[in-house]
Amino acid sequence: MKAIHIFAALLIGGAATAATAAAAPADSAKAEKIYKATCMACHGAGVLGAPKFGDKAAWGPRVAKGKPALYTNALNGFKMMPPRGGNPALKDDEVKAVVDYMIAKSN
Repeated sequence: MKAIHIFAALLIGGAATAATAAAAPADSAKAEKIYKATCMACHGAGVLGAPKFGDKAAWGPRVAKGKPALYTNALNGFKMMPPRGGNPALKDDEVKAVVDYMIAKSN
């Protein structure tokens, strides 16, 4: 009986891992869509000192400060960047996903 419980736990754990892995591309696609609609206007061209998308040298020092600092800046605004990149409709997790997306594409 104990073996059945262990087996069931392994199956459930595996299913959760598979679900998380399957969700990752969808999250990345959503983050990319938000980036293109909201963030690209400044981060695509480096407007007002915004680190350009894909520019490792510009993102390196920012990434070194840690994701919590980047999340805070993106959520609350930083220097000339408005809170949430100027899109107040974005949820916290969406803003964080876009930050993660930009970091991943700039490292």
